[in-house]
Amino acid sequence: MDQLSLDFLPVELAEQLASHWTSIRLAAEEQGLALDAAIQLRAVEQGELGKQLAMAMVGSEFFIDQCRRNPAMLMTLLQRDLLHRKVNAVELRGSLAKFLAEVEDFDQLCRAIRQFRNRQMCRIIFRDFNRLASMQDTTAELSALADCCIDLSLQWLYQRQCADMGTPVNEAGMPQRMVVVGMGKLGAGELNLSSDIDLIFAFPERGQTRGGKKEIDNQTFFLKLGQQLIKALDQHTADGFVFRVDMRLRPWGQSGALALNFDAFEAYYRDHGREWERYAMIKARIVAGDMLNGEQLMGMLRPFVYRKYVDYSVIDALRSMKQMITREVARRGLNNDVKLGSGGIREIEFIAQVFQLIRGGRDVELQDRRLLRNLKLLKEYEYLPAEAVDELDAAYRFLRNSEHVIQGYQDKQTQALPMEEIHRLRHAVVMGFSDWQSYSEALDIHRSAVAMHFKYLIADPDEDQQNDEVGKEWGDIWLGIAEQQQAVEWLHRHGFDEVDDAWRQLCLLRDSKRVQMMQEAGRKRLDAFMPRLLAAVSEQENASALLLRMIPFVEAVLRRSAYMVLLMENPQALEQLVILCAASRWIAKQLADRPALLDELLNVESLYTVPDKQTLADELRTQLLRLPEDDLEGQMDVLRYFRSAHVLHVMASEVTGRLPLMKVSDYLTFIAEVILQQVIDLAWAAMTLKHGRPQRQGGGACDPGFIIVGYGKLGGLEMGHASDLDLVFLHDGDIMADTDGDKPISGQVFFTRLGQKIIHFLTTTTTQGELYEVDMRLRPSGNSGLLVSSLAAFERYEKNDAWTWEHQALVRSRAVAGDQQLMARFESLRRELLCQSRDPAKLRSEVTAMRHKMSEHLLPKGAKDHSTEVFHLKHGSGGIVDIEFMVQFAVLALAHRHNELAEWSDNIRILETLSQSQLLFGDKTEAIAEAYKAYRASSHRLAVQQRENTVSTDQYVEERKLVTDMWQQYLS
Repeated sequence: MDQLSLDFLPVELAEQLASHWTSIRLAAEEQGLALDAAIQLRAVEQGELGKQLAMAMVGSEFFIDQCRRNPAMLMTLLQRDLLHRKVNAVELRGSLAKFLAEVEDFDQLCRAIRQFRNRQMCRIIFRDFNRLASMQDTTAELSALADCCIDLSLQWLYQRQCADMGTPVNEAGMPQRMVVVGMGKLGAGELNLSSDIDLIFAFPERGQTRGGKKEIDNQTFFLKLGQQLIKALDQHTADGFVFRVDMRLRPWGQSGALALNFDAFEAYYRDHGREWERYAMIKARIVAGDMLNGEQLMGMLRPFVYRKYVDYSVIDALRSMKQMITREVARRGLNNDVKLGSGGIREIEFIAQVFQLIRGGRDVELQDRRLLRNLKLLKEYEYLPAEAVDELDAAYRFLRNSEHVIQGYQDKQTQALPMEEIHRLRHAVVMGFSDWQSYSEALDIHRSAVAMHFKYLIADPDEDQQNDEVGKEWGDIWLGIAEQQQAVEWLHRHGFDEVDDAWRQLCLLRDSKRVQMMQEAGRKRLDAFMPRLLAAVSEQENASALLLRMIPFVEAVLRRSAYMVLLMENPQALEQLVILCAASRWIAKQLADRPALLDELLNVESLYTVPDKQTLADELRTQLLRLPEDDLEGQMDVLRYFRSAHVLHVMASEVTGRLPLMKVSDYLTFIAEVILQQVIDLAWAAMTLKHGRPQRQGGGACDPGFIIVGYGKLGGLEMGHASDLDLVFLHDGDIMADTDGDKPISGQVFFTRLGQKIIHFLTTTTTQGELYEVDMRLRPSGNSGLLVSSLAAFERYEKNDAWTWEHQALVRSRAVAGDQQLMARFESLRRELLCQSRDPAKLRSEVTAMRHKMSEHLLPKGAKDHSTEVFHLKHGSGGIVDIEFMVQFAVLALAHRHNELAEWSDNIRILETLSQSQLLFGDKTEAIAEAYKAYRASSHRLAVQQRENTVSTDQYVEERKLVTDMWQQYLS
């Protein structure tokens, strides 16, 4: 016993181990093997080998039994030093291929793969129990072992069956191979020491076999092949088994066909797939067979698993699954189970997979099958607090290591903690504890933490609440149980003023065809949601009007009832929904049009926080990096959701008084600029990938040598919630030179297509709506001009051919995205153009003529008559446009002597510059600026409520008189 160190073991374990070691030595001696000498040799090299062997035998009777039955295997592991290093998937596959090289019949196949499996299991157990491998190393090697056993066995069986029955082909004569889908822990690459393997068999297309003794259909061929594969892996022989195979996760379960073609697969999940199957399919992975076609199958099934929207309905489904498991645990007395018991592995898996199902359609990184990787992402994305994730991570490692000790003992699929004292001691020692009490205390800490986090996330928000009379009353009203008189009186007592109208609208909604045609699950959600909504609405002023405003939202989510679940699962989000809809018609419409934005209501702190421009840029860049480079649809949806979400944040901050008007415009402008920069980057990457880079004048590649110039509200940093984008595209390339790629095109064609692609990104309507409306009419020569011009051509046009109104527009222009050097050159040119000397009389005449033309064409008819009782804030006399034209006149008239006027593109800072220099408007300048701010603030408020941009003529009387007086003084 000199080669085994037993001093570290409790006496009772050391005594047992001595007996086992003696039996192994005797078996080796009978076979003429010098096992002691081999251990002695390696002990010199490895130091702790004797102690490590003792630990493996203490923890695993399976290890002892394999060493006793086959001491030559242990000799091989020792002599090749396979116990102290990782073995990757390629090496495992190569080793098994050698085992199978001489196999001639099915029995030999079974013997070879079992002997190979037993050797690898002993190696893995040795490394795991001695902590020479991390938990992830162990599960990865076990998964790789399963992969190669399944795939190489399948190859051998397929070739043998083709020789007998012919090769299966499709209608075009192309050979067909089986696809093996690994589910559960195998699919995730997280297999246990004694896991069964959950498999699904598929094949691409229907057809017949060819070349065999008798032709059969592909379905029969793959059915027989699947049966043989299961037998090869699962059957118990004198050498044991390879893996227990479970096929119950296939379509229709045990009653379903053992193998289905791809079309049948897709039809099943489309028409019959259940929530628990979505949960199971998260971990699906092609583990063997036709890998290329297998990935096509995974792509077909992905829409079933991951929804495009934030899908809170899965919580209820997972909650139901957990309740079923909990009942089963109680019935079978499994509270001692580290997987299924309270605070066990299954609850950690549920926590991670809830977020995968809820958000995986949008945050594609969450589609990763690995649990620890997903926990890390939940921390990075702040979906869970960092402390909670750290506790779950530590608990998962501890529980999985415990599970390995349980299963490695006798190679049995169990997660039940040992009950006998000697086995508890053995378990504790392998886990690194001196006794069971110490281990049990550590286990309880981990399980308590998991149970707490699981309850917080999965628990029913209503389970601790009494079904009080108020809640019942709202339910009776919605369901029509309450009599009309009783319902009307209740509504009146709870803040509804226009009671009859509110009651009528509720009845119309409840009795509408769309509600009546809802599926049972959706109708149950609606009936649970509406009483909550009515109660929340009753807390707001003008409850009747608010209810009418929110009915379109309810109608919008009838077919997407997962959003109702989101609001019921998150009462705080429902509260914010009602508050914001009460404050703004615009918000109510946005949420009805894009219910996915409800996700933004979950975190109140972030809802009312507007990031700075750099943070916005970083966030958008990160979201786009999560998508494949060629996923155009995904990129466009990310851009649209990003814009809608952040505009909602701005609006929420505005209507609740947290953000003043000037900041609102700033942030809306920042959002547009950040999006435009990313659109340039995406379009540039797509174009250069295909055609290479265009060339600059004088040589060298453009990179990118392209900018977007913003005019109007974008250029003037005065964006509103519904503002379109007035854009001009400029480049610095050689239009005659070809690009440097494999498919060269001229510079002119390249930049034209680049501009078209940018417009396509911005204006195409997707499931997330349109990004922005784009107006390109301010480019040189307007609609008749080139879509993209060189900076040199732009300069020539502006100096020689531009109209005065085009120079007016230039006042409110800025380079907003693209090449930094070219942006700087544009700004220099803009200042030069604005600072040209002009004839004041001619300038005045042309500015007033354009103002008159605008008034004739753009001022609504009802606001043109001076006797009218409404004042149009933008186009009315003395309104916003008058101020803008006076500011533009001032810049064009005075900038040649006062260059500082050309520095700014926004009206307020130009007015501030005029005030500081005492130019044009004298002491009235600040008052004009205040009038401008007041008009814009009022316009914003009206836009928020989706009302016309008019006020009564008894408002802004002094401001209008001031502006008209100044106009008369300087421009008439």
